[in-house]
Amino acid sequence: MARASKEASAALRFLPRLIVPEGRTAGRRLRLAGYQKDFIRGAFAKDVAVGCLSIGRGNAKTALSAGLSLGHLMGEIAPQPKREIIFAARNRDQAKIAFGFLVGFIEGLPEDEQEQFTIRRGSKLEVETAENGGGLARVIAADGKSILGGAPTLAILDERAAWEREKGDSLENAILSGLGKRDGRALIISTSAPDDANTFSRWLDEPPPGTYVQEHRPEPGLPPDDLESLLIANPGAKEGIGSTPEWLQAQARRAIARGGSALSSFRNLNRNERVASDDRSVLVTVDEWMSAEVAPDALPEREGPVILGVDLGGSRSMSAASLYWPLTGRLECVAAFPTKPGLADRGQADGVARRYVEMCDRGELVTMGETTVPVGRFLASVVERLNGQAPAAICGDRFRHAEFLEALRNAGLDRVPFIWRGFGWKDGSEDVERFRRALFEGKVKTVPSLLLRSAFADAITLVDPAGNHKLAKARSLGRIDAAAATVLAVAQGVRMTGAPKARGGRVAWV
Repeated sequence: MARASKEASAALRFLPRLIVPEGRTAGRRLRLAGYQKDFIRGAFAKDVAVGCLSIGRGNAKTALSAGLSLGHLMGEIAPQPKREIIFAARNRDQAKIAFGFLVGFIEGLPEDEQEQFTIRRGSKLEVETAENGGGLARVIAADGKSILGGAPTLAILDERAAWEREKGDSLENAILSGLGKRDGRALIISTSAPDDANTFSRWLDEPPPGTYVQEHRPEPGLPPDDLESLLIANPGAKEGIGSTPEWLQAQARRAIARGGSALSSFRNLNRNERVASDDRSVLVTVDEWMSAEVAPDALPEREGPVILGVDLGGSRSMSAASLYWPLTGRLECVAAFPTKPGLADRGQADGVARRYVEMCDRGELVTMGETTVPVGRFLASVVERLNGQAPAAICGDRFRHAEFLEALRNAGLDRVPFIWRGFGWKDGSEDVERFRRALFEGKVKTVPSLLLRSAFADAITLVDPAGNHKLAKARSLGRIDAAAATVLAVAQGVRMTGAPKARGGRVAWV
């Protein structure tokens, strides 16, 4: 770690003077953990305007930012006249948490120092001081209009991943533009967002110049109760801050036992993973899908009939095809993009960074055509993967009926039985339930696939009043084509294996 700047050194001297206002160590002097010192040195380094901290829940990130805010307010850190500190959050109640820590730290100061502060708890949550040139700390919610005209010297953007997209981005832009007036600094702190497209995720993945990023996120795919990775997301547990390692492991095992939203929420909030914590309309959770992944040498053989599920993308969009052998449960999937724009540019536009390039390197994604994927050529390339085996049936969207017929002729598949399926409530609900049942019963096996993981992470189901489900995107830029093709193929495979076997007639004509 480089030598601390003047402002970082001032912060490191000031914070140990404070008294912890609540928790197990309430009443004691604030003792900074190693990861907190690292963040202070990085966020307050020279030429850094934005410091981003992503860490699991309960690791004192809000308390740390409140202590830094008090140091700014008192003129101990980055002194200048008429200082302005902003606590910004999705709503007022959320911002009050950080404001409460600020007030708690003030109440722990010597009485003569407390007298300089005026605390307002009415319609406005503010703390004001007239000492050392004066300063004001105030709370605002995610409404960009509430900050126009401000000139903050320090801004705390608390739990940034939870902000509403449009209002949150408007508030963030307004704050950052105001910081430039007085060489201000922003601290963006949060647990992980549920996906890569979230603005907070993009701060971490694509930091602009002048940004310091500190992310405590373990590798994906590890067991929820893996202690080493739990401590990566919760470094405070080793230093007496927040949850203990024993409590974290106990909660992980409880979440594993309960599954569903409990497990997804634990991964997102306590393991700091990018997992949607609300699964009321999730097709399958990340853990449920990963139960289908096996090592390449453990993948079942290509035995019996094969079902081809196809989801055709529109112009400039992805097309995907899944091959499913229902007798063994083997699943293979491939997708295609047109060559223009390139995969790297497309990934940036879709908010997934280099994910498409990585899929291509792994052989899961191909490019063909210029601005649209030639459907006939794509289907022909998929059939080539079968090494001469003809599909027992092809499933596709009846909405693309005419396009499919033309493509099947071009690919030489016009004699293969075609099963027309809809993605609405009627066909969609049946296919979703058959797919889920097959997955949960262990009848779907595939090698680890970034293409499929990404697709299922973006796939949700919309539920009508009768409880029927249909497949939909979790975000507008999401690509769920591979998930849709897989649902079609697996559902048809289940129908075929469950159909009654034909028997010979009782009457023989002679």
